[in-house]
Amino acid sequence: MRIGIVGAGQLGRMMALAGIPLGIEFAMYDRSADVPGAAVADIVTGSFDDRRKLARFARGVDVVTFDWENVPVASARAIAALRPVWPPPRALEVAQDRLSEKRIFSRLGIPVAPYAAVGSAAGLARAIAALGAPGILKTRRLGYDGKGQLRIRRPADAAEAYERLGEQPLIYERFVSFTREVSLVAARDRAGRVASYALAENAHVDGILAVTRAPWPDARLQRLAERNHRRLLRALGYVGVLCVEYFVERGRLIANEMAPRVHNSGHWTIEGAETSQFENHVRAIAGLPLGSAAPRGHAVMANVIGRMPKARDFLAMPGLHWHDYGKSERPGRKLGHVTYVGAGRAARDRVARRLRRRLFP
Repeated sequence: MRIGIVGAGQLGRMMALAGIPLGIEFAMYDRSADVPGAAVADIVTGSFDDRRKLARFARGVDVVTFDWENVPVASARAIAALRPVWPPPRALEVAQDRLSEKRIFSRLGIPVAPYAAVGSAAGLARAIAALGAPGILKTRRLGYDGKGQLRIRRPADAAEAYERLGEQPLIYERFVSFTREVSLVAARDRAGRVASYALAENAHVDGILAVTRAPWPDARLQRLAERNHRRLLRALGYVGVLCVEYFVERGRLIANEMAPRVHNSGHWTIEGAETSQFENHVRAIAGLPLGSAAPRGHAVMANVIGRMPKARDFLAMPGLHWHDYGKSERPGRKLGHVTYVGAGRAARDRVARRLRRRLFP
């Protein structure tokens, strides 16, 4: 089997690294050949809205997936006319618009923060009056790693916030007074079977995921998150890995957003689970049985952002695993990650604190 991946960043690269031992070949499509995936697969270059090039790419593979959720939906649908596309274009369509996300969460009974669509400065003022402040004003599309959003602490902040973001459709959400952020990653195969990973606790720096620890031990919220996932997966006719990020507020899960792909907060599964999220995504879309998602211990994953330190300084730490994506340094750019898996939470948390001090001083 030959899998085509639209997008050839580090996620595509890790998918291929997980799938090659299964006897699967990979080809990737991206706007440039200077991408992490070039180390493990053939790269076809072209724009993501060039349907002619995408069609040629699709005809050379058996099934197509994505490592980036902002591929144009029209392009995904054009590919789907030629080859199976997993996850389905409908999932991309929902995930690309924060308003669509909120609506499907609400329809499926998944709690969300109170929200309102915003199309004008007056509309923002009405939303703040109805929902209250503080809140977050977000672009409905193309926001990630903290981009495209501004906090509104009081109604007087609205005019400046709208001036900065108001040239595009927006959504206003009332601020959630959360105690932590968690995420659930799960894979669904073509027959509808689901493998759910342990909830992971996430910490961010400047809006970018910095450290993930898993498992996060709350059996009740684990069950709730898995129930939510099953509802989403069925509603979307989903195949592959899906991630949903949550705020934990007074013992409740408040859905923040979903990612229809393998996810940064699931990188711990490479060493920390029986089967990684990348392998299970490949298995699912290839029509193979899913592997166990059970944790192998207590894991911490820390991102390397902006500047790449010397690997030897980290590899000297017993039990540490180093992942270099082969990307050039740039502020705010994810260049790699490190993972540690221990037998107990206390040892894992000591390593987590050490990694945070060294990578995010």
